[in-house]
Amino acid sequence: MPQPSAPRKATGRPPRISRAEVIETARRIVDAEGMDRLTMRRLATEVGSTPMALYHHVRNKEELLVLLLDDYAARTLHRPELPARPRERIVVAAAAIHEALAACPWIVEVLTADDLMSTSALWFVEQIVDGLVECGLSPERAVQAYRVIWYYTAGEIVVRTTAARRRTDDDRPTYRERVFSDLDPGELPRLTQVADRWASLTAEDTYLDGLRALVDGLLTPR
Repeated sequence: MPQPSAPRKATGRPPRISRAEVIETARRIVDAEGMDRLTMRRLATEVGSTPMALYHHVRNKEELLVLLLDDYAARTLHRPELPARPRERIVVAAAAIHEALAACPWIVEVLTADDLMSTSALWFVEQIVDGLVECGLSPERAVQAYRVIWYYTAGEIVVRTTAARRRTDDDRPTYRERVFSDLDPGELPRLTQVADRWASLTAEDTYLDGLRALVDGLLTPR
C-alpha cells in the first residue's frame, strides 16, 4: 500500500525586512557577542532571511559597519555645550568622544581600522581641530595633534576594556600581579616601592588629567 508523501514545505520569497531591522539586529549581535560574531550569514539567520536579501539593504559588511557607526552616534553622541576658550573646547569635545566610546568599546575596534567613520561624529573632530588652530597651530599641525589625541583616547579605552574582560573571565592572580609580588628591590627600587598598589593606581580613571597634559604639551611652542 503506497505511503502518503510528506507534506511539501512552503516556498516563496523570504519575509520582508527593513534596513532599520537589519541595523537593530546587527547592533544586538555585536553588543552581546562582539564584532567577530557579526557576519552577513549570521545576520540573515537572525532576521529570518537570506544573505542575498540583506544586500538589498546593505551592499557589504563595510557599509553595515558604517550604518552601525552612524546609528550609534545619532543615539548616544550628544553635542556638549562648548566653552569659549579654545583649549577647553578641545578637552570638552575629546572627553565627549571618550565618554560615548567607553560605553560601547566595540566601536573603537571598528574605528581603529582608520578607514571607517561616522559622519555624525565629524562635528567633534571639527571642534578639536578648530580649537587647536585657534590656539596657534597651523591646520596641518592641528590635524597631526588631533591624531595624537585620538590615539590616546582610543588606546585608553582599548587597554581598560581588555583588562576588565580578562579580570572578569579569570579571577586568579594575573601574570603581572605574580611578577610584581616578587620584584627585586635592588634592580627595580621604584617599582618595588609601589608594587602592592600598582593595580589600584593603574585602575584609577585619569583620562581627563592625561588629556589636559597632552593638550598642554601639543600646544607648547617648540
